[in-house]
Amino acid sequence: MVIGCVFILSVWLIVTTITLVFASSQPVDAFFVLGGSIHREIYVAQQVKQAPQIPVLISQGSPHPCIWLIFQRESADLQQVWLENCAHSTFGNFYYSVPILKSWGVHKVKLITSGSHVFRAKIMGRILFAAHGIWVEIDDVKETGIPGNQEFLIKTILDVTRSILWAMVSQFIYPQCNHVTKLIDVDIAAWKETGFRCEHQGGIQSY
Repeated sequence: MVIGCVFILSVWLIVTTITLVFASSQPVDAFFVLGGSIHREIYVAQQVKQAPQIPVLISQGSPHPCIWLIFQRESADLQQVWLENCAHSTFGNFYYSVPILKSWGVHKVKLITSGSHVFRAKIMGRILFAAHGIWVEIDDVKETGIPGNQEFLIKTILDVTRSILWAMVSQFIYPQCNHVTKLIDVDIAAWKETGFRCEHQGGIQSY
């Protein structure tokens, strides 16, 4: 029993390693944005303007109309952008988004984050994406001011620990998010009627 488990684990590690080596040499085929700063959404809109064929997944980002207006301002294509709104933490960002990216057939993802959040996000991303044969590159977006959420060592340790555990469990369990919206489907007129507020650093008018 033990020998069988070790054999299966060894085969999985070898196959995953080969997959990652191959993926590392391929072009990026998805942008993954961790919510928490409107600067990240501005940055990815600029990236999409240069590469509109690459799909984008923004996990728990700014209000939908704010992101819509950013892409409009940057003259970036909205067709390939999805907004995931199930996550409530950095772990949740990966928990819900990895299955979506896998369903897209992604092999190499550009993870977009910023500030003090980079270190923890980088470790978690490289554990959870690697477990599914997805190579990850990190883009650290420049911020202004002091971030509202400070990083603590204990938070990093806890998130890395559960990421390692989930990397194994997620081979058999595929969480689904029922709150994924395509950016092109955002009804900006309806949002303007009900009202919304955007982060002031984005330079987007609130209603």
